[in-house]
Amino acid sequence: MDGSQGRIEDAPVEPAAVRRFLADNPEFLREDDGLLEELGLKLAAGNVVDFGPAAIARVHAAHQREAMQRQQLEEIARANFSAQAQTHGAVVDLLDARDHADLAARLDHLAQHRFGLAAGVIAVEGERAPDGWRSLVEGQVGMVLGDHGLARMGVLPIAHGLFGPQHGEIRSVALVRMAIWEPSQQGLLAFGSADPEGFTPDMGSELVAFLARVVERTAERWPVL
Repeated sequence: MDGSQGRIEDAPVEPAAVRRFLADNPEFLREDDGLLEELGLKLAAGNVVDFGPAAIARVHAAHQREAMQRQQLEEIARANFSAQAQTHGAVVDLLDARDHADLAARLDHLAQHRFGLAAGVIAVEGERAPDGWRSLVEGQVGMVLGDHGLARMGVLPIAHGLFGPQHGEIRSVALVRMAIWEPSQQGLLAFGSADPEGFTPDMGSELVAFLARVVERTAERWPVL
């Protein structure tokens, strides 16, 4: 008998059973002042259990969560606005380029001094690349981007060679495919960061892709000699 009772006491309490017990025995909760205090409850007039303290605590917690979420959204909005403003300023600088070499130099300068990155380069497939651009072998753009299509972001050691002497500083990259001139030559706009978390796969590539389109249109002003 004792062993049986021990097993019953050790059995887990089912929430449904507790609910049924309290519904059938409401005085159990109303008459236990210690339990009410532990639960943060108190009796109001008419023997109604007042959930005021517990409800207030829940409302306060919900308010704190909403405030944190609103703060996070505001921080994201400010960061996006800043990034867009920096990108628009970069576009103006790129459009002032005088030739291919100046365009590449401006892009690298923008990457370092406007965006705080390690480097920015323009690369194109083919036997000859304009001055200041990186030369790629045929098919290298597809090999670097893999199945990612138009853009790829994150830690990608295979792309570090694009940055020439600065490759040792690169820890993460943002790459966007380009198509320049007629007949079309495949190329890449590449930004490198010294921070492994500078570019991550879950980041949006819209602003980098926008800069790539600007570089494409600007580069087509001048013929490839």
